[in-house]
Amino acid sequence: MREDNYSMTTEFTLTGFTDQPELQPLLFILFFVIYLITMMGNLGLVALIYMERRLHTPMYIFLGNLALMDSCCSCAVTPKMLESFFSEDRMISLYECMAQFYFFCFAETVDCFLLAAMAYDRYAAICSPLQYHTKMSKKLCVQMNAWTYIAGNVHSMIHIGLLFRLTFCSSHEISHFFCDVFPLFRLSCADPFINELIIHIFTGSILSFTITIVLVSYFYILFTVFKMKSKEGRGKALSTCASHFLSVSIFYGSLLFVYVQPSSVKEEDKDIPVAVFYTQVIPLLNPFIYSLRNKEVINAVKRIMRNKSQNILKQISAPETN
Repeated sequence: MREDNYSMTTEFTLTGFTDQPELQPLLFILFFVIYLITMMGNLGLVALIYMERRLHTPMYIFLGNLALMDSCCSCAVTPKMLESFFSEDRMISLYECMAQFYFFCFAETVDCFLLAAMAYDRYAAICSPLQYHTKMSKKLCVQMNAWTYIAGNVHSMIHIGLLFRLTFCSSHEISHFFCDVFPLFRLSCADPFINELIIHIFTGSILSFTITIVLVSYFYILFTVFKMKSKEGRGKALSTCASHFLSVSIFYGSLLFVYVQPSSVKEEDKDIPVAVFYTQVIPLLNPFIYSLRNKEVINAVKRIMRNKSQNILKQISAPETN
């Protein structure tokens, strides 16, 4: 009979960043600009890699998929966050909430495996250049990309399935700007211990596995680079890997802070600044980190711009000749 007296929650309120109305327009403009630049940078990089045949190599295929997943993460989180700045109720349904978390979890899981795959690709290219096409064949590249997507989908579905075992019958306010699992756990009437345990086991295992691949790969890369006699070759190899390692360090560091430490569920609002970092800042920076330091990407952009300008000049000059 006590269960019948519960008012089951099927809608939630995202409290967002601040309740101060004077700050909301400024925050809306800031995050809207970040969102536009993120989508243009990542989707532009995907389009560039697709159009430029010289970039159809394992490293750039992984990079293109990483940019696609960053776009997915940004699309999953940012539009609802922007809407909440001017929405009076800031409501989100339970199923919208689960869909948002699914795509977010999917994108972040795929990112983990892609970053590990990119580290292995750099290891094969620098440590075994003569055997690179054997160690990193096109078939293996396609298989690795496919398995990252499968792993991302399975990981997300496990957590979504476990969310359905919870009942939400107390407060409906989510102390976050998107539907992350830990704020949802705080609203559950049922004990979320199983959900927390599965998150720590799966997230810890994925992060441990992929971080180990990254660290081992870069250990061998650095060992090989410092054995090089040519300063030019050493500098080129370090420059190629520096951007990747910077992105990896920022990404894994923020995820470890939120999803692996046991106290995450108990302390409200402490993970919001870190969540802003891995849902907004990292997807924004990744295309620039990988592109601005990469001569092949810059040269590809120059070739496409040159070809476009030549075609425009031909179209302009064609009527004059007639």
